[in-house]
Amino acid sequence: MTKILYYCGHEQFQPEELVKHAVLAEKYGFDGILISEHFHPWVADKGSAGFTFSTLGAIAVSTKTIELVTGVVTPLFRYHPAIIAQASATIDRLSKGRFTLGVGNGESINETPLGINFPPYKERSERMIEALEIMKRLFSGEKLTYEGKYYTLKNAKLYSPPVSDISILLAASGEKSISIANQYADGLITSVKDINEIKYKIENTKKLNKIVLSTMWTIYAKNQIEAWDALLPWRGLRVPSRDIATDPEELQKEADLMNKDDIISKYKIVSSPQEYINAYSPLITELHSDYIGIQTTGKNQENIIRMLGEEVLPYLKSL
Repeated sequence: MTKILYYCGHEQFQPEELVKHAVLAEKYGFDGILISEHFHPWVADKGSAGFTFSTLGAIAVSTKTIELVTGVVTPLFRYHPAIIAQASATIDRLSKGRFTLGVGNGESINETPLGINFPPYKERSERMIEALEIMKRLFSGEKLTYEGKYYTLKNAKLYSPPVSDISILLAASGEKSISIANQYADGLITSVKDINEIKYKIENTKKLNKIVLSTMWTIYAKNQIEAWDALLPWRGLRVPSRDIATDPEELQKEADLMNKDDIISKYKIVSSPQEYINAYSPLITELHSDYIGIQTTGKNQENIIRMLGEEVLPYLKSL
């Protein structure tokens, strides 16, 4: 059966709020949470950026059953892959084996503010292949000496090892990244915009019995005014310069010069439980995802979690 995850967005909510949301998500029947990891948010005026592994530690000890999935961490620059392995193992122990590590190739807005040169995709993908090997070998209990093109380890070992076999999922939407996920990871995380396009791309992933976690952005709003209010923390996410941005203030300025309707049009707007069902059902019935992530926001997040649990999850789980 497909497991359904609630998205905890560090770019919008402070960490103490996300802990409350995770507890509510467990109460109302979600199977897990998918939690983002950012150093900078997408805008300065409405953004947040707590430290994900601290938030996860609080969630781990505040919940009992839900799975915890990062969506996603970059184990390439700010964090050495061995440090991500150590953090992951710690969360896995605190949660008694409920952790899955989602990783990605990173974004300029999180790396360049720290003086890190953010390289082109080719180098980032090469780094990721090394990072995946390092983390898997450390999770297995190996004392690792490693000499790669980008990373070096000498007698590195996790002395607080994970208590479960941690799966590693790679965020991927292009065919090259999906191929890397198929070869080196346990599965992939993909953000769905076009069902038919992504269905074709992940055919091999399903044939290989790899894990597929699919997500989709929705905004809960009754009209365009409500939609814009809900999107204020995320309005920098879809602007043209997001891939090279370093400063949330610049993204905010760029977004505020754009037509509001153009930004709103880049998200799926839903206004009822049935519209949520219509949006997310294809991720189960057509993509046959192992996990789906309900990545949603609105004017009252706690009411949205409650409504999803009471009126949307029962139908989605019946599929």
